[in-house]
Amino acid sequence: MTIKEQLLQEIEKVPEPLLQQVLDFIQFLQNKRQQEKLEITLLSESSLQKDWLKPEEEAAWQDL
Repeated sequence: MTIKEQLLQEIEKVPEPLLQQVLDFIQFLQNKRQQEKLEITLLSESSLQKDWLKPEEEAAWQDL
């Protein structure tokens, strides 16, 4: 049985009033993951920017 199947099976047992909390937690985890991806992207950009701004890089991409 996959984790997804196990989760669905457990969700079926959860009382209706608690389902909102389960949904909130899942959305929290998804938002957290998105935020981490954004932070990594921003950190990479500042690191790579040093190379992007070199004159030889500008010349290499000038014809595109």
